Amino acid sequence: MTNDDARVDRRGFLKVTTAAGVAAAGAAVAGTSAAQEACVSPEPFVRVDTPLQVRRVVTGHDENGRSVVAVDEIASNILSRREGHQGALIWSSGTFPVDNTDPQDGGMRQVATTDANGTVFRVVKYDPGVVPRSHRTESVDYAVVMSGEIDMELDEGVVTLRQGDVLVQRGTIHNWVNRSSRPCVIAFVLIAAEPIRIGDDTLGGVG
Repeated sequence: MTNDDARVDRRGFLKVTTAAGVAAAGAAVAGTSAAQEACVSPEPFVRVDTPLQVRRVVTGHDENGRSVVAVDEIASNILSRREGHQGALIWSSGTFPVDNTDPQDGGMRQVATTDANGTVFRVVKYDPGVVPRSHRTESVDYAVVMSGEIDMELDEGVVTLRQGDVLVQRGTIHNWVNRSSRPCVIAFVLIAAEPIRIGDDTLGGVG
């Protein structure tokens, strides 16, 4: 099988819409399905005119158990939760440990910011002056700053993260503030976790 064949031959592993394929070929996305609009959160979204460009490559297996490229495209589900924010859901799972034989495309599942029983992988772009969102998730989040720089505001203190820096977010309330003159792009992997309990208080998800 050639590389080109592998890119388009899903062999039942993933269900990717024709619209997504057209978007990948054109490297520009104009719209998504209603299901895709719910990928990042059940809250209302604002469609972005100039979406974040993220190449999404997903591997799988053919009927003989040989490793193949199941998806190679420009991510089509670019959505905005607020002004100055753009995000692409790359993959998600409804279970943990993950079932790598599940034929569903994890990038097209309907998930909120996190998945209560699984994992979420997304890439987010924060423009300068992004509208604030102070929030806490019931997850442990692994983050890598891919480009730019950004401030993470906590209850106590501010940390500036720059390209190449990595972060482990352990259920803490935080806000992202881009005070620089250019966008900051961060890759996040969110893994379901128990809510934080301190004494008699439970610090659940908020925001």
